[in-house]
Amino acid sequence: MNAHPRPSGRSRVVPVVAVVISVLVVAACTVGARGPLAVVLPPLLVGGAVAAAVWAVRRSRADRTAYESRLTAWAASEAVLGERLRIARDLHDIVSHGLGLITVRAAATRHLPKPAEVQAALTDIEEASRHATAELRRMLLVLREPSAASRRAPVDNLDDLPAIVQGASLTGIRTRLTVEPLGPVSQGVQVAVCQTVREALSNAARHAGPTDVRVRVYRDAPYVVVAVADTGPSVDGWRALPGAGQGLAGLRERVGSLGGTLSAEHVDAGFCLTARIRDDAA
Repeated sequence: MNAHPRPSGRSRVVPVVAVVISVLVVAACTVGARGPLAVVLPPLLVGGAVAAAVWAVRRSRADRTAYESRLTAWAASEAVLGERLRIARDLHDIVSHGLGLITVRAAATRHLPKPAEVQAALTDIEEASRHATAELRRMLLVLREPSAASRRAPVDNLDDLPAIVQGASLTGIRTRLTVEPLGPVSQGVQVAVCQTVREALSNAARHAGPTDVRVRVYRDAPYVVVAVADTGPSVDGWRALPGAGQGLAGLRERVGSLGGTLSAEHVDAGFCLTARIRDDAA
């Protein structure tokens, strides 16, 4: 499957030169060879032919360079599309099947007698896995069809923060969100704020378990500051479940690209993630 058709290498040099030569030949045949024209016309015809030849060479070279540039861009686009399709296949084979199994197994326990806490946990697992499966399917659609990118869900904004924090409660953490007046905030910074909160809550759930987490978003002069702090593990013997370690690296790159900084440090028994993102929209 090609994202775009292969660019054409056709040039308009040959048709234009053919027309010019035809005009010169017709002019040479129809104009008489007597009088002043007999002296002036031949040099004009030769000059026209030479000018047409020079133009044809230069235009041919320019068209060739432009064609090679288009061909390189097309090849790169096809390579990207091929990689998208490979990633989509891998995600479908590895991740989608696993999420589907989690959903089915959680749903299959509904009729079994069990404590209320276990029932609530299994319900949360089922809902979370269904949501993750839906998000994965949308991402796979975008990977397979670049034109489908416009049909994705709108990008995150500050209005999504309560839902992000509420969604984290499914993991057992207890959150408190405080968003102080920020004034106008650019779209890119809003996305970075949401990604920071999402990543910090995910890390808190993996490393500290069911703990208390405070999320605070405020403005400090030209910076929008996001601070997410947890109080550390509240369950004796809690064992951290670290991820792949790429989340903070990607988040640091995103914040840095916006002229901001990201810091992560231990505070007492807990952990605090702070992002200072420059935003001159206010």
